[in-house]
Amino acid sequence: MTDIIRVTHRLASIARVSFTSCSSERSQCAWSGSGEGSVGVSQDADGLRFHEQGRFRLDRGGAAVAFRNVYRWALHDDRLGLYHERRGKAHAVWLFDLVSAAEGDGLVARDDHLCGDDRYSARLTLHDDGVDLDWRISGPRKDERLYYRYRQA
Repeated sequence: MTDIIRVTHRLASIARVSFTSCSSERSQCAWSGSGEGSVGVSQDADGLRFHEQGRFRLDRGGAAVAFRNVYRWALHDDRLGLYHERRGKAHAVWLFDLVSAAEGDGLVARDDHLCGDDRYSARLTLHDDGVDLDWRISGPRKDERLYYRYRQA
């Protein structure tokens, strides 16, 4: 079974998300912290949607804040397209296409996503109980790592 098929089957059973964000010293964003929440998965003709909601807290303290996101995983034979649908399906933002990694360890972004001067890249790793998505964001004002752990119930 190909990595794309294995990941597709695993994505359909996801129920929880936890993540950490880490801003390097070079970053001007300073939003290192962690969050966790639930994932509702829906499926239609254009892919699987992750409806995420939960709480995020900055490492430097303060109250936890609520977050909501919608990500669409567009399923293709040779890749998974990832889209951010925070502002709705009609305003989806394509992030990147994930393809099998050359070294055979999961999936990687085929090309970086450019957003202004920022570059987004990612690696997806398959686990028995879910998937990890490791994002990197770099640019003149950003140097961030987002590490998402999606798990079954």
